[in-house]
Amino acid sequence: MLSSYPTLNRRHFLQHVAGFSAGMALPGMQFLQQLRAAAPTLKKENKSLIILWMGGGPSTIDLWDLKPGSPNGGEFKPIKTTADGIEISEHLPTVASQFKHLSVIRSLVTNEGDHNRGTILMNTGRPPSPVVSYPHIGAVASSQLTPKELDLPGFISVGGTGERIGPGFLGMMYAPFTVQNPGQPPANIRPPNELGSGDLATERIRRRQRLLYTLEDNFINAKSGEAAQSHSDIYTKAFSLIVSPRGKVFDFSGEKQSLIDEYGNNQFGRGCLLARRLAEAGVTCIEVDLGGWDNHNGIFPILRNQRLPVLDKGMGTLVKDLVDRGMWENTVLVWMGEFGRTPRINQNAGRDHWARCWSVVVGGGAIKGGIAVGATDKDGTSVADRPVSIKELFATIYRGLGLDPKTQIRDNLGRPLGIADDASKAEPIKELV
Repeated sequence: MLSSYPTLNRRHFLQHVAGFSAGMALPGMQFLQQLRAAAPTLKKENKSLIILWMGGGPSTIDLWDLKPGSPNGGEFKPIKTTADGIEISEHLPTVASQFKHLSVIRSLVTNEGDHNRGTILMNTGRPPSPVVSYPHIGAVASSQLTPKELDLPGFISVGGTGERIGPGFLGMMYAPFTVQNPGQPPANIRPPNELGSGDLATERIRRRQRLLYTLEDNFINAKSGEAAQSHSDIYTKAFSLIVSPRGKVFDFSGEKQSLIDEYGNNQFGRGCLLARRLAEAGVTCIEVDLGGWDNHNGIFPILRNQRLPVLDKGMGTLVKDLVDRGMWENTVLVWMGEFGRTPRINQNAGRDHWARCWSVVVGGGAIKGGIAVGATDKDGTSVADRPVSIKELFATIYRGLGLDPKTQIRDNLGRPLGIADDASKAEPIKELV
């Protein structure tokens, strides 16, 4: 079983409520007991995870854990945030204004300084394995939280690493749907031109859909098995996406230009706006990529003029938008890359790979905001307080989504694994959840 809980959507819940109310036969206490028993499943409904993926290895010592006065401190100054006692880079003022909703983990220890290995670790919660293909965290979240009747993919990657990491042993049903141009309908959900347009195109698609379903049913009956059923489920969802009005979630034509500009009106900003729209539509996991962080040379002009202004508008506005729309308590946001960068500035005025101690930012859902977890020393070279492991981070993310980190799934060898830890022993960061 991929989930420890049965699926219970609002329609199902309301049907039960209607049954309970008919005749008012059940005592009030019995009704409350049944409602309380359903609460864990109800809490999971409509939870979303948004991953802001910083490909290349962001310099967290220049963003979230500045060291003014140290030779390693670099060129940027810290500024106050709306979280008491937490300061971040002067080039992130929009994010700083929303930091009471966010928390920073400044003492993450991962020890994977290779791009590929670090990317796998930070997207799956486990180091690369030659035997087991571990699933992306978005695939795991989708397997646990996405209602089967949702006519949108449960995991959508906006130019990120999701497609490269993939669903692993969970199978293609939980593979990410990839969007390359946020704000425009994906080309692969548009009907072929030869089908016409409007109602005519919809009817022709429906006829093709019915024919496919007939063939799929016959194939499943002849070749029963999980792979055949998954193939059918994927195509069913694909057809639904083409003809469903919810496919319009990808199109920004109804959004105010002022809001698009507030997000930054660039690839990352539009990706962040799309992430909000997709979460609002019920998508379980959305990953948005902002690459360009592998700054071995001339790091400070690149951060000051390119990366940080784009990140600040997109991330800061996304948090504000989610909070303003009442979505923050049901949406977990994670900012991370594959590792940080060296405290020491190299001879080329850049920073190199560093996984010994670095920062990630989390917030939303059941995760408390306005907290700094752990600390590095005055030069940023080692953990001075409260080292945090990747397993603790993933357990915190899952708990923030209302999932038990000890929930088990089975790998391709049939072994039970906890979603946050192979041994099902991972505990969330107690300061945050």
